[in-house]
Amino acid sequence: MGLKIILAAALSAASAAFASAASAQPDAAGRLQRLMDEHWAWTLEQRPILATSLGVRDHDDRLRSVSLEAAAARDAQAAAFLERLEAIDAAALDPADRINYDLLRLDLRTDVEAAPYGMEYLLMSNRSGPHTFLARLPGQLPFFTMADYESYIARLGDAPRYLGEAQQTLRAGAAAGWTQPCEPMAGVEASIRFHVTDSADDSVFMKPFAQKPDAISARDWRGLRRRAARAVERDVLPAMAAFADFYAEEYAPACREDLGASGFPDGEAYYAWRAKVFTTTDMSVDEIHDLGLSEVARIRAEMMEVIGEVEFDGDFKAFQTFLRTDPQFYAGTPEELVAAVSVIAKKADGAMPLVFGTLARMPYTVQPVPADIAEGTTTAYYERPAGDGTRAGVYRINTSLLDQRPLFELEALGLHEAVPGHHHQIALSQELDLPPFRRYGGFTAFIEGWGLYAESLGLEMGFYQDPYSNFGRLSYEMWRACRLVVDTGLHAKGWTKQQAVDFMAENTALSLHNIEAEVNRYITGPGQALAYKVGELKMQALRDRAEEELGAAFDVRRFHDALLGNGAVPLSFLETHMDAWIEMEKARTR
Repeated sequence: MGLKIILAAALSAASAAFASAASAQPDAAGRLQRLMDEHWAWTLEQRPILATSLGVRDHDDRLRSVSLEAAAARDAQAAAFLERLEAIDAAALDPADRINYDLLRLDLRTDVEAAPYGMEYLLMSNRSGPHTFLARLPGQLPFFTMADYESYIARLGDAPRYLGEAQQTLRAGAAAGWTQPCEPMAGVEASIRFHVTDSADDSVFMKPFAQKPDAISARDWRGLRRRAARAVERDVLPAMAAFADFYAEEYAPACREDLGASGFPDGEAYYAWRAKVFTTTDMSVDEIHDLGLSEVARIRAEMMEVIGEVEFDGDFKAFQTFLRTDPQFYAGTPEELVAAVSVIAKKADGAMPLVFGTLARMPYTVQPVPADIAEGTTTAYYERPAGDGTRAGVYRINTSLLDQRPLFELEALGLHEAVPGHHHQIALSQELDLPPFRRYGGFTAFIEGWGLYAESLGLEMGFYQDPYSNFGRLSYEMWRACRLVVDTGLHAKGWTKQQAVDFMAENTALSLHNIEAEVNRYITGPGQALAYKVGELKMQALRDRAEEELGAAFDVRRFHDALLGNGAVPLSFLETHMDAWIEMEKARTR
């Protein structure tokens, strides 16, 4: 059965359910609250791992569904929620509820607009897939009680169903023209077979059983461990091997030769929609491309100033070669790299009160990127903390290929991924008094825009004292400016991969391996790369406006608290909110 036929049937059922319940809501605020509650309960049902991480244990025995039938049902339910929401009189809501209404409406409209495209087919990228989702479970779930381990074992038993659904969906996607390009997916098969081990004891899936918790008796522990090993050997490893065979024999050979989103069915419209979603603006693809070129030129001029500061005897290209090849800029061991990252992180922790009045309570840690994906993925990333407080945030640093991980980038990298970047913003959002769809959701332009803006805060927090580190900051900003050019080039202007690699290599100090990994990432995830620079520029413009209008009354700590105080919102909403904040600050300081 095709996705459109499945969706039509699901829409009919969802509409009937809505019609029978439409008259049950008494007033606008009550109807909105009930709808938000129902929507969130449904979200957790669809995402059982998220539910567990938030302390909701109703779905502990299963993994999410990735079948086409489940995707169609989700699309239909989102449409039914939107219909119910738009039947509420928004004008009758108070300001706080009106914000919730508008943001939930935008979320649901995005879900509905996505339905005609084949995104549900794209379960694989060069960085992730069903195999990595399973392999990350030991680090995503709580392991304190008997019930925690029991639910994990049940989920191991659900792996064959989950990977079987993934195969069916990927197979249908290949037939429908929704599959990934060939070139950036090289090496993905190895990341799958990494988890096909000779025995359960060699598998990452037994990691939770490395040490017995005090709360579990030795006898019970032996039983749990025995059952887990049996589930790994009987269910997980054969299913993972079958998935690896499917990938090698069916999915990889069905890859697309073309690179851009324009190669998908209705690909031009799909990419324009992705650009709109990831920037939360109405900027055209051409406008985004031109903005990137403008930013590249501006940042290049600042980079030349730093080169002059260190009195380097050579041109920009020679300086890039120097940075990419001189051993002084690289760690000798993984431990040395992690130690350098950790020192920067602790320094940033101590400087946070300089620029923030409110700090997140949840801590974070520094850990290496998992070995199965390290060589093919980017230099670092962040994993959010569990909402129920059982797991800290994680700043993942890539310790593979050390000659491709320059030390002069680490200050900008840490400020982006940990604090004041992703960890501060995301952990703080989870602590706000907001509906859960806002606390645990958000818009990429805000989240990644904040991460890039946070890099610049190092100038006020005592970082970038070394000119090479300051060049690393500029190189990272240039990286995000290049993304605007490269992403639009690849997906809307017919660029080759080599054009994209060359453009980034010519303008940044990123290592060539990192550039290769990044371009592969942009190819397999169209549009996401546009969020960073667009969001950061809006935040910087709002700060410039606040400083100009408030003058001596401007308080950077209050500004940042206000900027983050509504969670990760669309840029248009952020601008409205901050303009109102500026007026309130004027009144407060008169």
